[in-house]
Amino acid sequence: MIQDLKRLIEQVSRDKGIEREVLIATLEEAMRSAARKKFGHDLDLEVAYNDEFGEIEAFQFKEVVAKVKDPMLEISLGEGRKLDPECEIGDSLGIKLDTDTFGRIAAQSAKQVIIQKMKDAEREMIYEDYKDRRGEIINGIVQRLDKGGITVNLGRAEALIPYREQVPRETYRRGDRIRALVLEVNREARGPQIILSRTHPDFLIKLFTLEVPEIAEAIVTIMGATREPGSRAKIAVTSKDPDIDPVGACVGMKGSRVQSVVQELRGEKIDIIEYNPDPAKYVCNGLAPAVISKVVIDQTNRLMEVIVPDDQLSLAIGKRGQNVRLASKLTEWRIDVKSESKYQKSLKEGYDSLLALPGVGDATADSLYEAGFSSAEELAGSLIEELVTIPGISQQKAEKFIDAAKEYLAEQEEIQAEQEEIQAEQEQIQAEQEEIQAGQEQTQADEKEKSETGEGDKA
Repeated sequence: MIQDLKRLIEQVSRDKGIEREVLIATLEEAMRSAARKKFGHDLDLEVAYNDEFGEIEAFQFKEVVAKVKDPMLEISLGEGRKLDPECEIGDSLGIKLDTDTFGRIAAQSAKQVIIQKMKDAEREMIYEDYKDRRGEIINGIVQRLDKGGITVNLGRAEALIPYREQVPRETYRRGDRIRALVLEVNREARGPQIILSRTHPDFLIKLFTLEVPEIAEAIVTIMGATREPGSRAKIAVTSKDPDIDPVGACVGMKGSRVQSVVQELRGEKIDIIEYNPDPAKYVCNGLAPAVISKVVIDQTNRLMEVIVPDDQLSLAIGKRGQNVRLASKLTEWRIDVKSESKYQKSLKEGYDSLLALPGVGDATADSLYEAGFSSAEELAGSLIEELVTIPGISQQKAEKFIDAAKEYLAEQEEIQAEQEEIQAEQEQIQAEQEEIQAGQEQTQADEKEKSETGEGDKA
């Protein structure tokens, strides 16, 4: 059925990297499928590869009987003795089938089975080769670019970089060399098997691991990394050896190490900060290069209020909030950045709201403030058990203060709602006035045009 089968098996095994036994099993299955297509599924069939002759042999087995009822499964004693003179009733005779008689449809079916089995074997081989390489950086050549993403030739396999894993504004052409992180290795029959990424934070971590020997030797540890791919990234590092500066190790002599990473990421800016187990100090490092004046921690909501000098506010927040956003992701804390002037103003407003409550004088307001209740809003959300721990505040006073704070907040909300309503009415009146003014200007323009037209006609 197939000429030079033995040589073909050896060649495919060598070129595709598929084991010889897998190919032989695939061919046997294909021949079995072709025979069943030709003779039906009731056939008692055995297919085997003859290595000596380099061919697939198919044998149909029939039982020797006195009277034949099913010609597909039985053979008469007379016919059986033509094949084997020593056979007896009850014996099973194997009759070799001529595979060339299977026909075009059967051959096509065999071809499809072979192709599919080879694809399955190739996918399994790729999976076995790459399943343990998740998280590694891999090199390849851009093979094609289409709607699905960038197809990368890895040598014996192909990989895909989907659009979601591509850095914005990075462009590639066919034949370009590319480095990326092995993100996924799938076993599924459909879709690409190997998914690569150039946007994942682990890609940044692996690049530093390759460039910085101290990281590879586990002297310096990367505690976290976050990116806005193509724009900016932050990476936190710490050192086990007090004599080694982790930030300096990552930067390298004259910035050589970090520049290598920046070049690979096509100019992405990288902030390297030192990790600190103290959350407040870690957040301050994360917001570098901005100078921090004060940090107020809310452990319950995992929130930090960071106070910076007025001239450092834009630097701390960053372009479109990028610096504070990356610092928040890196440290895993919500960060609220305020200028000193705004912070002082909010403190004064909070203190004044305490003084506005009935029964709260300067001394009581100071006591509440020192206990952490800096505004009527915080007082309204407090518990009686918390307030009675403050010297001079009984349970009765605590209940009274909480109720008064709630009433004050309700009044403030009503006042604010009224102010918003008044503002909305004023904006509406202003819009109507502008509309009237526009109408008057249009009328004047029309009258002027008519006047000029009339004078021209008279002339």
